[in-house]
Amino acid sequence: MPKLPVIKGRELIKFLETLDFKVTRTKGSHSRLKSEDGRATSVPVHGNKDVPKGLLRKIIREDLEMDLKNFYDIYSKYKGNK
Repeated sequence: MPKLPVIKGRELIKFLETLDFKVTRTKGSHSRLKSEDGRATSVPVHGNKDVPKGLLRKIIREDLEMDLKNFYDIYSKYKGNK
């Protein structure tokens, strides 16, 4: 299984927008995103800090409803690593 990538909050939001998520609201340093099919997630944007690995894993598995391998493949294509 590939390692989780290190992602900053703003970068994760931009990536999720390519997956048809829209920012519905922002309060403080957290942005709430929702997709048309009803999936929703909250992403912290704390300056230039990375999203913690545990939170990223939770967002992928529970909020995006995909496995880590599938996420890694899609994210790699987004970043142009393949």
